[in-house]
Amino acid sequence: MSTPASNAPPDAPLSTWAHYAPLPGVPDELLDADGRLTPHAQRFARAATQLGREELGRRWDRAQRELRENGVTYNVYDDSRGTDRPWQLDPIPLLITAAQWREVERGLVQRAQLLDRVLADIYGPQELLREGLLPPALVFGNPGFLRPCHGGEHGPQRYLHLYAGDLVRGPGGGFQVLGDRTQAPSGMGYALENRIVLSRAFPTIYRDTRVERLAPFFRALLDTISAISPRQQERPHTVLLTPGPYNETYFEHAYLARYLGLTLVEGGDLTVRGRVVYLKTLGGLQRVDVILRRVDDGYCDPLSLRSDSALGVAGLVSAVRAGNVALLNALGSGAVECPALMPFLPALSKRLLGEPLQLPSVPTHYCGDPQAVERVGDELQRLVIKRAYPRSGQPEPIVGASLDNAQRDALIARIRAEPERFVAQERVLLSTAPSWTGEGVEPRPLSIRSYVVSHGEGYRAMAGGLARVSHDMEFPRISMQHGAGSKDTWVLADAPVRHVSLLGSGQARLQLSRAGGDLPSRVADNLFWLGRYLERVEGTARLLRGLFGRLTDEVSADDAPELPALCHALAIHTELDARIEFKLDGGDPEQLERELIAFTCDGALPHALLSSMAGAYRAAFGVRERISGDTWRVLGQLRSEQQAIAGSQRLTASDALDALNRIVLTLAAFSGLQMESLSRTLTYRFVDMGRRLERATNTARLLWSTLAGVQPDEGSVLIAVLEVLDNAITYRRRYQGVIQAAPVLDLLLIDEANPRSVAFQLAMLHDHVQQLPRGKERPFRSREEQILLRALTSVRLADIEALSEPDKDGSRPRLDAHLQELMEALPDVSDVLTQGYLAHAIPQHSLGPRGQSDAGLRLPIPKEEL
Repeated sequence: MSTPASNAPPDAPLSTWAHYAPLPGVPDELLDADGRLTPHAQRFARAATQLGREELGRRWDRAQRELRENGVTYNVYDDSRGTDRPWQLDPIPLLITAAQWREVERGLVQRAQLLDRVLADIYGPQELLREGLLPPALVFGNPGFLRPCHGGEHGPQRYLHLYAGDLVRGPGGGFQVLGDRTQAPSGMGYALENRIVLSRAFPTIYRDTRVERLAPFFRALLDTISAISPRQQERPHTVLLTPGPYNETYFEHAYLARYLGLTLVEGGDLTVRGRVVYLKTLGGLQRVDVILRRVDDGYCDPLSLRSDSALGVAGLVSAVRAGNVALLNALGSGAVECPALMPFLPALSKRLLGEPLQLPSVPTHYCGDPQAVERVGDELQRLVIKRAYPRSGQPEPIVGASLDNAQRDALIARIRAEPERFVAQERVLLSTAPSWTGEGVEPRPLSIRSYVVSHGEGYRAMAGGLARVSHDMEFPRISMQHGAGSKDTWVLADAPVRHVSLLGSGQARLQLSRAGGDLPSRVADNLFWLGRYLERVEGTARLLRGLFGRLTDEVSADDAPELPALCHALAIHTELDARIEFKLDGGDPEQLERELIAFTCDGALPHALLSSMAGAYRAAFGVRERISGDTWRVLGQLRSEQQAIAGSQRLTASDALDALNRIVLTLAAFSGLQMESLSRTLTYRFVDMGRRLERATNTARLLWSTLAGVQPDEGSVLIAVLEVLDNAITYRRRYQGVIQAAPVLDLLLIDEANPRSVAFQLAMLHDHVQQLPRGKERPFRSREEQILLRALTSVRLADIEALSEPDKDGSRPRLDAHLQELMEALPDVSDVLTQGYLAHAIPQHSLGPRGQSDAGLRLPIPKEEL
């Protein structure tokens, strides 16, 4: 039994750990059997103690803020926060000595080699079946065994390029494998992010404890990608295939794609032509050499595998069998990702590798063996019952000790009825590690997911991994879907650690490139709507700010005759049916304030502030890998403002005004980053086209709703319009305080030097569409060019004096007709762009600003176990 750490020698630096007490009879990763700090933990404990508890807490708060700002999330499907659920990282790393790790590494490498050999056999000669080393039911009854992938002239030389094992401490103190991950092992991107955050939070501790680096693992992964390319070029065209933004580990997919320099794609972005895989881009088809997939086997090809899948690529199996594309991991590798195989691995290791299994599995019994069924009946109390072939949507593992008599009898009856569908694993007493609770340090059960990647003729292991800790002490279920947290795993080197860069020098001279046409239509669609939603947010925020600014001045109806016009403009802008009204005679500012606050906080209105902010975040999340860290932090601030407004119980007009000011400033930061950081490629153009189209629409609507008819006190309305469009200073400087309709319209409608005028937006749009990819055989202007050129010419030739001149009845019919024509042309531009460039197999957003702002089509997505 371990004793509290306070019994350690007086010279041990234990002030931070004085109250840490491991669980009785449970092995602990920090303390030895006598309750003393292990030798390799002394160095870390000394450095952490020198910082002190207050400084540790302060630095950890900063690290947590960095995780939030970086948008590190994990989507727990039953969590109401969905894709907003922040990643849980403990500040105390798991420490492993170099000697311990060398044993683990040898075992992981051997296990990967063994499972790769098993896959090569069951998809090839199937000698293991003929020799009786594998029961036929374990292959042919396994849904992970893909019959279309059996045989073939161009089978992969290696099936398993990436492997992960879930490790736990066994009774003797050595590591055992709780589960194998062979399809698309998840978590290595989170392990990398954990390392980056902790090393920044505690740089001195990280340096002084001599932690092995993770970069060599990812460098080996890039080397492997180059080595397996069918065309054998140094820089193969590689894509990372993701199920999409609703997958639980989508952040990791985007993170790895950006870190490794890969193109993140969904199934609809790819096509197979002549048994070759191509990426569909706006600039044409681009051949794909290697696919790093994060989609489960069965979903990868609806033609040859699951016909109900919308996540894969029709014809992918035929392209693989023809040897025209390589996959990491190979299709069908999920056949060995099942606990039913574990009891047979020791014999398979001797047969295939000629050596005993170095890293044992947790004792597992396949219930297809009659003796195992009897054992389950006798020893269920100390067993965990699992499905032999786990698949998403199946029941969770059942802890025998948690069942009453009736449940126990029912479970045994099910096992006896279908024994080949179940396995029984001995329940493991998980070791614990110290975890920071905010108040102190407490023990938590943990497991480690460790990774290896093929490299040359062998494999290379990541020096560390993703440690996961459970908060359930009685029946720990270490899964991120069940609320587990994570730890960084530090392998402590015996000598100073050499810096390794992910960037390689390469052998051949690189061809200079300024390419930017590799944009799939799905990505262009999200970028276009990101721009539109952000501009829609700004337009709404500026209108609301104009209204709340006047209401906080305690105005009356007589003091602010522009209020009805601004309310009408807000209703037009957000496409409401005159929901917010303010009568000039006898209007009640307090009632208007209540209505505006309710409107601001209403997240259900499709074109209002919160729904537009949510739409911008969804569009950005769908192209997470193409957004820089600084830009994502800005978008994260916008998301925080949205959540704060939505969660506010008693928002006042002053609170709303402050929030709107922050939103406008945040959007200004985004604009600055867009202008100064984005190369003028298609990525920039589609974001900017969305913004320009929306701004032109918003400005035209504002002018039409306020100036198409002469207002009772038009001077106040004109000033309000100039303030909303941030042009009041420019106007005053030009006209020295004299306010009239004609110069206002000139400034806001046709002045191409004004970045907020309609003419400026149309000119920018026309410039953008001229640069879009188009068939060389088309000598004439495209449809979108024709619409924009016609609209721009109409604005340029407009007679401002005639447009601003009212009729006897107080209306401005020429201005009304001119703006109506503009407001009809702009949605046509959106529709034509959508049909020509943004059409996708799965619609992502609506086709026009007057339509719906659908967030995208949710599809059933297989869960990745992490």
